[in-house]
Amino acid sequence: MGIVESIALSMGAAWGCGINLYAAVFTLGFLHNTDKIALPPDLVILGDPLVMTAAGVMYLVEFFADKIPGFDTLWDSIHTFIRIPAGAVLAAGALGELGAGAQLAAALVGGTLAAATHATKAGTRCLVNASPEPFSNWALSIGEDIAVFAGVWAALTHPWVFLGLLVLFIAFMAWIGPKIWRGIKKVFRWLFRSQAGEGQSPPAQAPPAEGGTQGDPDRP
Repeated sequence: MGIVESIALSMGAAWGCGINLYAAVFTLGFLHNTDKIALPPDLVILGDPLVMTAAGVMYLVEFFADKIPGFDTLWDSIHTFIRIPAGAVLAAGALGELGAGAQLAAALVGGTLAAATHATKAGTRCLVNASPEPFSNWALSIGEDIAVFAGVWAALTHPWVFLGLLVLFIAFMAWIGPKIWRGIKKVFRWLFRSQAGEGQSPPAQAPPAEGGTQGDPDRP
């Protein structure tokens, strides 16, 4: 595997982990076991039947968890501590044959890429959950899965194409990231205002005076 192919695999694995770790791991193991590609020695373990089974089971769990508005945000929050380290580890493993320096550099870049991709996905999903209907959530989730399968495959079979698309994707994340953040702040401000409004009790009204009049207290 050449340098370009190794870099594409490294960044493709990190990028895929940021969106759906289990889909990325399963795809890499499947392509290796079907002789479509040959993984570097440090990543051959991904083709182990136990690893593939675990990745497949967890992918099915995430497939359904990702379709539940609100719960998917909780799922993404938990996976902040899983996807980013996994992206760094897989990125480093892809460049294992190039030396320890290349591995450390790949871990730093790959971890950052996985973090940025994960943040973009989680932020977008948080905004979509503000919509009352679930169909946009489902469509986005399925689109993410397809993107991971196709992206990892492209990184392994068409490295130059993948790297070009990755540059465009990074530019897109830099452009849309501030917009997502502003949208999330607006959603939380609206939620806080709604809760504050519900928590306020209506103002008390003075009881009517005897005889049904509410005017001058000295009036007979």
